[in-house]
Amino acid sequence: MHTLAITWDPSLGIDLGFFTIRYYSLMFVLAFGLGLTLMKKIYIEDGIDLEKLDKLFVYTVLATILGARLGHVFFYDWAYFQDHKAEILLPFKFSPTFKFTGFAGLASHGAAVGIITALYFYSKNILGKPFLFILDRVGIVVALAGFFIRIGNLMNSEIIGKATGTDYGIIFAKLGEDFPRHPTQLYEAFGYLIVFLILWRMYWKTEKKEQLGYLFGFFFASLWSVRFLIEFLKEAQIEERGDWSLNTGQLLSIPLILIGLYFMKKAK
Repeated sequence: MHTLAITWDPSLGIDLGFFTIRYYSLMFVLAFGLGLTLMKKIYIEDGIDLEKLDKLFVYTVLATILGARLGHVFFYDWAYFQDHKAEILLPFKFSPTFKFTGFAGLASHGAAVGIITALYFYSKNILGKPFLFILDRVGIVVALAGFFIRIGNLMNSEIIGKATGTDYGIIFAKLGEDFPRHPTQLYEAFGYLIVFLILWRMYWKTEKKEQLGYLFGFFFASLWSVRFLIEFLKEAQIEERGDWSLNTGQLLSIPLILIGLYFMKKAK
């Protein structure tokens, strides 16, 4: 009997009878809603026309979903999707039977690429400010979004940690298990929350926002460092090939950490 472990068996959402609001989807709504509110405060502080904020919201939402989906397809599950290409951008499965699945596979590395690409075009075509200017500011709220998304993963009992080998941890009842695992979703969520709080303070209480690229660099270096470290406690999301001691998530994080450090140094 694991006296210090928590048995985790939540429902997948709020059942309204005719429709179920999934907690994972609710976390996305909270992330984007709160992010929009915080960006409004930032735009007011920077003296930017708030009409441009609506387009930023649209750019970011579409880029996040599309980038995260394609990131999962190509980084983590190409073995499946190479034979099911029709399902890449559709929330269905066609085999063995037709089934509505939603976009169950989303990868944060793909979301990062998608958001940065979208922000490049936003900065050029709408904002009229340097690319790094908007990256510095959006990085703040993206770190907070990471917190909500990992809480959503916890509600779905996915992206689980390795067995603790002790009485401490979370027992994921939905997986049919009776032993505790590391709550890596919580580790990562609160790591991202700390990154957000540091960035928020830097923007309002220091002159770092005047050093073009510094906030973005700190965001990249710290957020992906959190991801890199927590991966040591996670179960592999895909069957890893070769004799690498690092998994796919860590290998993808290393260049992003280096990019962040580069921009921090360059900003100084």
